[in-house]
Amino acid sequence: MAMNLIKKTSEYKIFKRGDERFAVQDAMGKPVNGEEKVKILLAEELIKVTLPGAPAVEEVAAVEEAPAVEEAPEEEAAETEAAAEEESADAEDAAPEKAAVGD
Repeated sequence: MAMNLIKKTSEYKIFKRGDERFAVQDAMGKPVNGEEKVKILLAEELIKVTLPGAPAVEEVAAVEEAPAVEEAPEEEAAETEAAAEEESADAEDAAPEKAAVGD
């Protein structure tokens, strides 16, 4: 994976990796990770940080526009349960017949 040097200072070097992410090395050539790496990349304005859990404006609009369907899943669940019960009853009825045929 090729890394391109983006910026070099006396304290660190910033590289852009082949997968479009950044790598940071200290003056000794050792990798910098975690909060220290984030601080360096923020200071160089290479990344932006957003708070987790804050929904985007587009997501909120999409949720408000979506029609509310509450009864359909319950009806479908009842139909699915009824079909499953019928199948299990059919399977139970068919099992003794197969045993009787084999005797």
